[in-house]
This record gives sequence, structure tokens and C-alpha cells, in this order.
Amino acid sequence: MTPDQYCQERAAASGSSFYYSFLFLEPPRRQAITALYAFCREVDDAVDECPDPAVARTKLAWWRSEVQALYEGRASHPVTQALAATLRQFYLPQEQLLEIIDGMEMDLDQVRYADFKALHLYCYRVASVVGLLAAEIFGYSDRQTLKYAHDLGLAFQLTNIIRDVGEDARRGRIYLPQDEMARFGVSDDDLLQANYSDQFRGLMAFQVERAQTLYRQAFAQLPAADRKAQRAGLIMAAIYRATLDEIVRDSFRVLDQRISLPPLRKLWLAGKTWWLA
Repeated sequence: MTPDQYCQERAAASGSSFYYSFLFLEPPRRQAITALYAFCREVDDAVDECPDPAVARTKLAWWRSEVQALYEGRASHPVTQALAATLRQFYLPQEQLLEIIDGMEMDLDQVRYADFKALHLYCYRVASVVGLLAAEIFGYSDRQTLKYAHDLGLAFQLTNIIRDVGEDARRGRIYLPQDEMARFGVSDDDLLQANYSDQFRGLMAFQVERAQTLYRQAFAQLPAADRKAQRAGLIMAAIYRATLDEIVRDSFRVLDQRISLPPLRKLWLAGKTWWLA
């Protein structure tokens, strides 16, 4: 199996909405973004699939050394070997890959966030940085596009947090800002016990509106000249926003189930967005 095949299988097996946005890209960009996505999956799984925090830290330390090796021309993992090929074509700063790892490590150090300001740093590292790297791969002519990519990544992560509230709580992590939970009268136990109260629905409506505001803000910052180049990001946004709409329609039942779109609908949204962008 080649490094590119490994990354492709990693992306396809995840079932992520991101996979559908890659399908329409020309081969060099598709290979590059697939390698980047596979890197994110590897370092995320190093934390999420490891019950021992000490072992997870060791794995992340290994990935830091592997990123260093990547930029020194001696990558050993299939993912970094695939990334090595992309470095000859696209600008992917080493410090940004390391910052993604820093974000994943935050899950080992912090399981609650006092307010949105504290949460913002986490979202920036695990999502906005990925958006900035993706913008480099997709291509742009106006640096304003980087502001779009930053905000779109943040909106994606907030969508993930909304979708995965129950699952994350059962893992011991609550990303909803604690001050906002208190303001709406929702406790940690309410999340763990799947208490679908009016207070919970009010809290979630507030979270959805913040995410939607960020989507609108991101779109407003995307220059017309770069819209076609950034179509893959717009596909992701279409799928993620449709998921948010489903969550709202289902009265925010995210504590005891995971709401997602069927593959055919994702593919339809991907094709529609690609041709209309």
C-alpha cells in the first residue's frame, strides 16, 4: 500500500463530511488535502482512542518528532510520507502542523472551558489552523481568504461540539462554555442524564446561532476571485450547515444520539455546491 492509498483509506473509512468535499478536486490538491486530513485523524485518534493519558502523550510526542522528521526529509509514517510529496507543491508551515498536535493535547489537560474565550483557543488549534492549511492547498489570490478559512474552521468545530455534546460528555469532556451553561441553567449532570429540558434547548439554540453567525461571517470574507478555488470548503460548509438544520429540526436531541446526514445526501450537497459555486 502506498502512502497516498493509506491516506485515502483513512479518509474514506472515517465517513467524515470532509471526504465528500475532496472528491471533486484535481488529483494533486485531492492527494494533499487527503494527506492533511489523515494527519489530523492520526493525531486525534492518538488521544481519543487511548484510555491511558500517559500513553497518549507519548504518542503525541512521537508525532511531534515525526513532523520534525518530515521537514528534514526523513518521514517514516505513511501519512507524513504522503505529506512530504505535498510540501513540494504547497506551503504547509511546520509550526501549524505542530499547533494541531497542541490542540489535541489540550484534551488531555482540560475537560471543561470556563467561557467562550477559553474555548476559542482550542477551536483555533484543532480547526482554524486546519482551515488555514486547507486554504493553502485549495489555492487563493487574496489574503482575505485566510480570514474566511479561519472563521470557517471555527464554525466547523462549533458544529462538531453541538453534534457531539452527549458523546463528549460520556467521555468526560464538556466543551460547552461553563458560564453559558450556568446562564441557561444546565448542569453537567443534565448532559450525562440526557435531560432534554427547555433550558437545554435554549442553550443549544444559542450555540447554533453562534455557529451560524460564524458561517455567515466566513462567507462574507471570501473574495469573489477565490470562490471557485475554495469550493471544497464551501461543500464542507453546506454539509455541516445542513447537519445543524437537522439538529434544530430534531429539537436538539444530541445527548443520546448522533445526528448525521446519509451519504447520498452528502454527495448531493457536494455536487450541487460544486457546480453552483
